[in-house]
Amino acid sequence: MPLTDPKIRNTKPGAKSIRLFDGGGLYLEVAPSGGRWWRLKYRFDGKEKRLSLGVYPDIGLKDARARRDEARKQVANGVDPSLHRKAVKSSKTTAAANTFEVVARQWFLEKSPEWAESNRGRIIRRLERDIFPWIGNKPISSINTPLMLDTLKRISDRGLVETAHKARQSCRQVFVYAIQKGLATDNPVDATEGALPSVKNKNFAAITDPVKVGGFMRAVDAFTGTLTVQCALRLAPLVFVRPGELRQAQWADIDLERGLWAYHVSKTDEA
Repeated sequence: MPLTDPKIRNTKPGAKSIRLFDGGGLYLEVAPSGGRWWRLKYRFDGKEKRLSLGVYPDIGLKDARARRDEARKQVANGVDPSLHRKAVKSSKTTAAANTFEVVARQWFLEKSPEWAESNRGRIIRRLERDIFPWIGNKPISSINTPLMLDTLKRISDRGLVETAHKARQSCRQVFVYAIQKGLATDNPVDATEGALPSVKNKNFAAITDPVKVGGFMRAVDAFTGTLTVQCALRLAPLVFVRPGELRQAQWADIDLERGLWAYHVSKTDEA
């Protein structure tokens, strides 16, 4: 006969455990101490097994039956309910351990040695300031495109459009890393393409008036700073390279006999 709530409430603990059967393998075990646990007895691969379905009265009779029915469906579909529960628990534990911030910092530690030293600080500070406060504590596998876009728009809405684009690029690389490590299955950043305002580039003002160019050259000649800076200022108008390229010039790249300076452009900005 199926169980009823009155029968459960009226059953008193005995010297030994008491089992109150409901049907379909479901029963309530009443311990001598008074504790009451729902159990499910089932067979899988020819072996008898038991599965805990919760504690009474936290789990009532109706909920216990629903849990029994779900477990029986799993058995019918060739899934062991006990192993399934362990897999779900393990998955949740793994997800909780692999938050976006944890994975992002692992990515940073592995990849940052390849970047320019000055750039490393900018990238990690940007993540710490603009990304981690909003999604840092979330499992990386749970982050979707709307959440990612909302986080990036928080940056652009402050007028920091270029910063938002750079943060987007870093986040995209974090998800690529997570996918490679088996911690995520897709990259929600990809679908944010075109959703942020475009960056409006500003050109640096250039002197085009010959008279003003002459004044600039006389100012360079009159400069009284260090010899290194004096040389750099006088070389710049002759070679027309970026300041950083001039600053990092190597003697090995310069052929004085041929009057040739040859070098490879290397942009290591991962921002």
